[in-house]
Amino acid sequence: MNVWPKISIVTPSLNQAAFLQETIDSVLGQNYPQLEYIIIDGGSTDGSSEIIRQHEKHLTYWQSRPDGGQADAIAQGFRRATGDILAWINSDDFYLPGALRHVARQMDPARPQLLFGNCFHFEEGSSRGNPSDVILKHAGHRLDLIDYLIQPSTFWTRRLADKLGELNPHFHYVFDWDWYIRAQKAGADFLPSPRYLSAYRLHPLHKSAQGGEKRSQEIREIYSRYQSPEILAAVDVCRAHYSRLDRWRRRFRRWPLFKKSSPESFLRRFPIPVLKILRPEDLRDILDMNA
Repeated sequence: MNVWPKISIVTPSLNQAAFLQETIDSVLGQNYPQLEYIIIDGGSTDGSSEIIRQHEKHLTYWQSRPDGGQADAIAQGFRRATGDILAWINSDDFYLPGALRHVARQMDPARPQLLFGNCFHFEEGSSRGNPSDVILKHAGHRLDLIDYLIQPSTFWTRRLADKLGELNPHFHYVFDWDWYIRAQKAGADFLPSPRYLSAYRLHPLHKSAQGGEKRSQEIREIYSRYQSPEILAAVDVCRAHYSRLDRWRRRFRRWPLFKKSSPESFLRRFPIPVLKILRPEDLRDILDMNA
């Protein structure tokens, strides 16, 4: 490729000084020739501004002042972006080497496209990790039922962004999933990639981990917007009995025969026959999303 498309990356941040340096390094360290990098900090008080200021000459724009939340911060960044390809990466995640060049080679800025790759999930301070398989998930799941796209490994063209508009600021936890569903319903080209593009950090202050009932209610609202009443009712049953199912799953995992047990054999312990509405593999993923 002789002419690289411009890629605009936005990082929203609030009091993430412990991880922000690594995120910035992962973006600038791509050495991508047509990079536009924007950081929208929500008025951090933990020294984040000093970290950002050290990289000021490499940034297209940055600010540090209160905003309306993460979706608003990302929207503010994209309003200033002029790239052909867009993405955001949160200030506790980071890109893997060569990610942006791979994205640029795979995408056509003239089309409304969304590319999503794999991501390595890891626990801060631990050797435990969890690789993804978005190819398998994309082939076997419905996006309006299971959020299998991994946000830091997802990119889209400006053509698609202009078609869809901004993230919905009503949501605090699921605005990315809502946007992806809208993209699919608008006929975007979905481009799954087996390449690992980012790392997703799990830590005690991770936003999703602290979401609790508010996050669960937002997930339910997604179902109420995009699913039939029958599926919504089945999801409500799943959520109501989550703790019981989770206890059974943990017990099964301790037994040698668990690996030989089918998903159906585990889920038949569920008191209501939701398997007539939801596949076993979908039900397990729904439970995991609400965990």
